[in-house]
Amino acid sequence: MTEALVQEFRGGMLENVHYGHICGVDETGRVRYAVGDPAYATFLRSAAKPIQALPFFLERLDEKLGFADEELTVMTASHRALPYHVTALDGMLRKLGLSEESLVCKPTYPLDASARDALVAGGSGPRRVYHNCSGKHLGVLAYCIATGLPTDGYERSEHPAQQRILRLAAELSGCRVEDIVIGTDGCGFPVFGMPLSAMANAFLRLACPDLIADAALRRAAERVGALMNANPDLISADYLICPNLLKDPNIVAKGGAKGIYCFGLRKERLAFALKVTDGSEEEWPSIVASILEQIGYGNEETIRRMRRIGPKDIFNDNGVVIGENRSVFRLRTTGEEASCS
Repeated sequence: MTEALVQEFRGGMLENVHYGHICGVDETGRVRYAVGDPAYATFLRSAAKPIQALPFFLERLDEKLGFADEELTVMTASHRALPYHVTALDGMLRKLGLSEESLVCKPTYPLDASARDALVAGGSGPRRVYHNCSGKHLGVLAYCIATGLPTDGYERSEHPAQQRILRLAAELSGCRVEDIVIGTDGCGFPVFGMPLSAMANAFLRLACPDLIADAALRRAAERVGALMNANPDLISADYLICPNLLKDPNIVAKGGAKGIYCFGLRKERLAFALKVTDGSEEEWPSIVASILEQIGYGNEETIRRMRRIGPKDIFNDNGVVIGENRSVFRLRTTGEEASCS
């Protein structure tokens, strides 16, 4: 049931096709829009980071530990280790009294090329905080320290902190814990496998926390979404999709490795999860722009931002237009019930 999402043309000839699946759910718990198989199961990867931050906020540690908003936001980030990211991360380490050796993610250079080149030119080496998941790790370590849980093995699936995250992922997605497939992410954390419809359900609740029955969890989801909207550049970098969607206060969004992207729309009370099955991320802005256009989304500036960072034109190394990208999918309307089975 995989369908073509984006076609790439060079010299007028079709050169490449990116296939995938899209699922859009509404507040009734049903699949409203679909391309391909809305029940396609895959791993949530870093799109889970807003969920993985929730235990920290459930304990109201944002009010107790004295973290700045930038430090709180970077817990949900796939950051690029730009200077302002590193400032927030070092601030968290300092306030927690931790060295970065406490992080299980490995030392690396920044993902942002300019930040990496500046470090290399200055003779600096890799650090653990430069890893794009270090904010998530520090958030879970902070939760462990504040609640008296051991920090040793904080990344293991059997650790109480990870078990609580798993239960929250189940609650927001509508899945049973036993139906969620557990893998291991690149940074060492557990990663959740579930259908796209379940991922979309989770992001609908992040965007519309009034759908969450538990008052404490509702407050935590509201806080996480508000921080992401208020500090979008902390999530990655201003040339990437997440900050450009999160600048729209109507949207809560986060992507993950291997082509997974999720976003929720507050006013429309809709949420989407999509998977580019070849794992590519370059097509996300074009796909999201097309989804928003097809549902008649009212904020044209958000769509224009998607077109700016994911342009139709393909350029060669000399800046010459040599081809084009075309979003070729059409959302079909459906009323099937979302399921984790």
